[in-house]
Amino acid sequence: MALTPGGDDYESKYPADPAFQEVGPDARVWHVYMDEAALFDADLMAELRDTIDVLLVFAALFASVIVTFVVQTSQMLSRDFTEITASLVYEMISVQRAIAKGIDVDSIPASNINPYSPFTPEPSGVWINALWFTSLAVSLAVTLLAVLVKQWLRQYMVLPSGTVRERVRLRHYRYMGLKRWHVTAIVWSLPIAVHLAMGLFFIGLAVFLFIL
Repeated sequence: MALTPGGDDYESKYPADPAFQEVGPDARVWHVYMDEAALFDADLMAELRDTIDVLLVFAALFASVIVTFVVQTSQMLSRDFTEITASLVYEMISVQRAIAKGIDVDSIPASNINPYSPFTPEPSGVWINALWFTSLAVSLAVTLLAVLVKQWLRQYMVLPSGTVRERVRLRHYRYMGLKRWHVTAIVWSLPIAVHLAMGLFFIGLAVFLFIL
């Protein structure tokens, strides 16, 4: 009796191969390989899919939170026309009061801001938006990579019909592709990218709270 690491007795499960057919299209060795590969792939895919599913949900929610903040802080990078309007309205009211009181209009100080005055955003605003936009980009990149890997894993587990030897060849080809493209390393690096995005967000949040 020959037991494999999976605990199956393949000598009794699959009949012996005819003479000189030990590596034929339907040989026992290919069935054993596929059974063991199925157990290995099931464990690997379950672990990778669980990680990806968690990352997809978290990264999507985190990106939506960042967008909420960015919508507000992005206004720090452009001119505040509400402030300009308020300043010009105050100047106009001051001029009207001066006319009503007979005061020289030229004595009313002109507004120091207008739609044509040069505008330079505050360094703190630039830093906050740079950090949060970078965090958002990293979060979206994680989501995109997670979706691509999830599709790749789904395709990896689908084997077409054919002889067992052909399916062994295809499975091995796909597994070597998984190793060559470092898919497992990509999956394990995605949580690190999420941590990086969170770190950038909290640094930006600290700067934002400091200038309030």
